[in-house]
Amino acid sequence: MQIQSKKIEMKNIIFSLLTVLAFSFAGCKKWSAEHHDIYNYTLPAANPISADKPLTCSGTGSTVIAAKGTMLNGKTYSVEGGCDLVINPTDTLLMQPGVTLNMGANSSLIVLGTLVSNGSKLQPNFITAAGQTKMDAPGQVAPANDPAYSAIWKGIIGGPTCNLMVLRWTHLEYAGATEGGVTSKIAGSGSGNQYTLLFANYKGNFIMEDSWLYGGNDDPMRISAGQIAIFRNTFEKAGFTGGDCINTKGGTVGTMAYNMFIGTATNGQKASNKGQATGAPQTNIIMYNNTFVSGGYRQSQTGRGACINYEEGAKGMYYNNLAVNCKFGYRVVGSPSADVANMHYGYNYQYGDSVSVTNQFYPTGYITQPQATDFPSITSSAKYLPSNYTLGAVYDGSDVVGKGNPQFINFPLPTSGHPLKDYSAIGSYNFHLLSTSPLIGKGYTNFQPLILVPVAPVYGLSEATPPGTDLGCYQINGKGNQH
Repeated sequence: MQIQSKKIEMKNIIFSLLTVLAFSFAGCKKWSAEHHDIYNYTLPAANPISADKPLTCSGTGSTVIAAKGTMLNGKTYSVEGGCDLVINPTDTLLMQPGVTLNMGANSSLIVLGTLVSNGSKLQPNFITAAGQTKMDAPGQVAPANDPAYSAIWKGIIGGPTCNLMVLRWTHLEYAGATEGGVTSKIAGSGSGNQYTLLFANYKGNFIMEDSWLYGGNDDPMRISAGQIAIFRNTFEKAGFTGGDCINTKGGTVGTMAYNMFIGTATNGQKASNKGQATGAPQTNIIMYNNTFVSGGYRQSQTGRGACINYEEGAKGMYYNNLAVNCKFGYRVVGSPSADVANMHYGYNYQYGDSVSVTNQFYPTGYITQPQATDFPSITSSAKYLPSNYTLGAVYDGSDVVGKGNPQFINFPLPTSGHPLKDYSAIGSYNFHLLSTSPLIGKGYTNFQPLILVPVAPVYGLSEATPPGTDLGCYQINGKGNQH
């Protein structure tokens, strides 16, 4: 009987162990299915952060505020002027929907770990400067007196250890003050920069979707390296007298799509392989279904771009874009040359109110290759484009002035009463399309976005919107840009 009892006891022990192992294995499978990359998964932030008093520098002579935890739904937080809000490499700062983060004068947000600003359509987040009034009516104020360019705080600096930065339904405003020595030392960003946002980790992931960038200095957004997904955003008054709105450099790979740009100082989107870090990939950017209005008129240098620009060894493709009254058209640079052997583009649309604009649809001195799918058609007339046209040559664009009005719901075309440079913000305008727009159904969709970032509802890209059948960022079926 004693032997039989021991056998039963041993069977029970073995059964219990097998049961535990089975449940453990099932749990591992479930966790692995939810978080498929266990080495890069970012745990949700905990530790609620109090909004009862301003976030201030800790210790005598210190400029650093350690930032980790969760900024709570609907709360307003303030950062003391001159302080650096620092997310350390192993920490996460999560901003729930409806958070306002007021940055003090010459303060900055330095991200060495993970930042997720998880705003929503009904409760967007704001990272801004308090007490500012927007002056967005055409001609209301000269740029030198416009608070959009006052650069009150420094910006968001994603350092070389930043593994993930997500801006979702987030307003980013009034940044671009000069980085000082202390900030650049902490962030590894280099002193003297004036970026509203910098991301500098080619192994890291930068995601910006359904957000807004307002104002800023040179360059408002610099992606020195990284895996990017920049979808369905709105950019207004980006850059004071120069700089590209989104300037991607050596080691940047990903997609920019359905973005709306108005009044950028220079290019809306730029791809360059300059400064490629050791071990970093070649810059490869897919750009599609973006809209550019009145770009390039605050650039202090001559011959610079206004909408899309590829140069210095960058490759990629751009399709289904719309440029309206931009100082220069889509620009492919020949010296230092873009990787033209690995570039593809077409189905891009341009509209110009004046011959000075239409004469630069194919910018003089560059190597943009006219495509049979472009609008206006390259066979519009003997003047546009002439049979003997060579890349970068001067031509006569007078025959296509005012041709092909894109038919926005509310925006004056042809413009009147103000020079093109004065149209720099959305204001009360509506750039969605009328049902009679010539842009509808003209898009090319036989390609895919380049998505290397994580796709997830909070800690990743929530939606990689595929190429649209209508040109530009607004789709007649309601897809694309949601602003």
